[in-house]
Amino acid sequence: MGIINALFGIASQIHPAELEAEFSPILIDGEQINGAFKVVRDVVVFTQYRLILTDKQGMTGKKVEYHSIPYKSITQFSVETAGHFDLDSELRIWVSGYPSVIKKEFKKGTDIIGIQKLLASHLLR
Repeated sequence: MGIINALFGIASQIHPAELEAEFSPILIDGEQINGAFKVVRDVVVFTQYRLILTDKQGMTGKKVEYHSIPYKSITQFSVETAGHFDLDSELRIWVSGYPSVIKKEFKKGTDIIGIQKLLASHLLR
């Protein structure tokens, strides 16, 4: 099922410690990774200050775009849980000044309600 998820771009949860070396140069002092999910080569990272979307480009993936979204720029979000026939969950995020909705899919078993709670805790304070 892992290869099928990768082919269809469905994210799987990864341990934040696996990303420390890669993300330490871009995190500010005291910023920590609270959660992370991988879609093929790309990663979605949640810290206490922002959401970081990575886009590894090219054949080798050495060229990386880091899209940093401060939580205060997120105007709304929605989550859709997995069902019996639709096996993936979805997260949609609307960002102020960004023309389209950012949509990420997560494989069944991902704590999408926990992701919703994490986002809500940052946005509703």
